[in-house]
Amino acid sequence: MSTRIAFLKGHGTENDFVIVPDPENAVDLPPAVVAVLCDRRAGIGGDGLLHVVRSAAHPEARHMAADAEWFMDYRNGDGSIAEMCGNGVRVFARYLQHAGHATEGDLAVATRGGVKTVHIAKDGDVTVGMGAARLPEGEVTVSVGERSWPARNVNMGNPHAVAFVDDLAHAGTLHEAPPFSPASAYPDGVNVEFAVDRGPAHVAMRVHERGAGETRSCGTGACAVAVATARRDGADPAVTGTPATYTVDVPGGRLVITERPDGEIEMTGPAVIVAEGELDPEWLRGTQRR
Repeated sequence: MSTRIAFLKGHGTENDFVIVPDPENAVDLPPAVVAVLCDRRAGIGGDGLLHVVRSAAHPEARHMAADAEWFMDYRNGDGSIAEMCGNGVRVFARYLQHAGHATEGDLAVATRGGVKTVHIAKDGDVTVGMGAARLPEGEVTVSVGERSWPARNVNMGNPHAVAFVDDLAHAGTLHEAPPFSPASAYPDGVNVEFAVDRGPAHVAMRVHERGAGETRSCGTGACAVAVATARRDGADPAVTGTPATYTVDVPGGRLVITERPDGEIEMTGPAVIVAEGELDPEWLRGTQRR
């Protein structure tokens, strides 16, 4: 790390990310470095990090290179690797547009959760094809303090437990991961969403993201909430033959989620680049010695 390394900062409904452009996969980003970069006092600050790499240059993405030129090597704020991040894909696409690698219209982005289709609209919103949800069998319970709720197990390429509550304050501080049972349901941990009704086809949520704590927004979590709500409401598109669209309010804004009869889910919302600069190599070397 003898040369300065570029970075940007962006957010989607205030789910914020450090962006490190690295087309040839030449920047070493071990977990400790990612954690410091995402630290809100010692680093740049973010819920996660978007490592921007050409698919052909990354061993985990080479098999997707024919379908998507760019790979979103996503890391949680604690440095751990995650399969997918819906808000992250939107901000990733916005970065590609900002850097001149993409224009308004459609593009494909490779992720550990597969290739995602993205549409950048003229009005600034970005729509991401999130794939289909899986609904694993079995009962799940989540708890906060003395309260417990049944939760819907929804997998959006990463695991979610969606609990419907009377008041979002019942979720507590969400500094720590809410306990869940059985432990076998989520051997690698889980993202936990607490949801309340706001009106017809309109819900609000809070989330504890695995590896990040409570965040202002979670794209895959909003999709999981929409799917869980549709099933609760008897509006499974595969059964009704009609798309189900839900407005999902998150602390950082609003997302619109549509599930089609074929199971495909689309998420639409804003994505913003707010700053860019360079990382000091001396500082980076210091983070590696910690």
